[in-house]
Amino acid sequence: MSDPSFILVIMEREEQTNPDLGLSNSGFSGLETETNSNAPNAGGLEDLSGISSRLQRLEWLDEIRQLVAKYALALDMRNMDALVSLFPTDVRVGKARQGRTALKEWFDETLRHQFTGTAHVTGNHIIEFDDEFDDAGLGEAGRNAEPDRSGHPTARGVVYSRNEHECGDEWVIMTMMYWDNYELINDRWLFRRRLPLYWYATDLNKPPIGSAKMRWPGRERYDGGWEKFWPSWDKFWKTADADVSVPVDLSQSTEVGAAADTDLAEVDIARFLTYMRAGTTDLPSVRVR
Repeated sequence: MSDPSFILVIMEREEQTNPDLGLSNSGFSGLETETNSNAPNAGGLEDLSGISSRLQRLEWLDEIRQLVAKYALALDMRNMDALVSLFPTDVRVGKARQGRTALKEWFDETLRHQFTGTAHVTGNHIIEFDDEFDDAGLGEAGRNAEPDRSGHPTARGVVYSRNEHECGDEWVIMTMMYWDNYELINDRWLFRRRLPLYWYATDLNKPPIGSAKMRWPGRERYDGGWEKFWPSWDKFWKTADADVSVPVDLSQSTEVGAAADTDLAEVDIARFLTYMRAGTTDLPSVRVR
């Protein structure tokens, strides 16, 4: 743990050597929004609105991560009301139904008859904000992401999940990821949609070597959409070992040429998911139960 007195000494010394840090003689006085036009650092400090937008973005990122964690807990503890509250009141359920009541019925039937118990442990999580956020000062926080027409702020993300299921007398393990769409409604981030992409599901003692890795007890094997969702998978295996193109630099906006084999006009690190999807917005049909 840092010594507070040591930190204060450092702050006082910095103030003596650089009066433009926004520190008063009595200590830290907050963020200064004005600078001396004759000072060497003039224009180097962001104004308060810019800092506020960046802080808002950080808060939203954390709220979305919390949303994913809440989903796992509510699902595993079978709290159906808590679970469906993480979705909008007009959430679509299949092709013909919508609403939280319909979603609650779907979850109840799935969890009551297919599994005795479950545990979902989420991991890698990438979140990108959609075009609508540019006006809020979020800049390149994430463009071209299946635009939403509701007028609400929206985002999308990918989150890995490692799951375990008690299915009768078998213990089924699973690795998957969710392709998520998030929406800010009444100051709450909610799931607009969750598309599961499965790598495998199999008995703990039966590694799913080969194709059709979804292997639930007593059911026909099938593919879970894991590789098909990402165009780079097929491209990699169809490319000869010696045919290596010049890498695209994602650290800055870059013109994408033929070597990148994508329809995007440009890519950058803030649109990583867009690049990974090669600009497509088509969503596959994935069997979920």
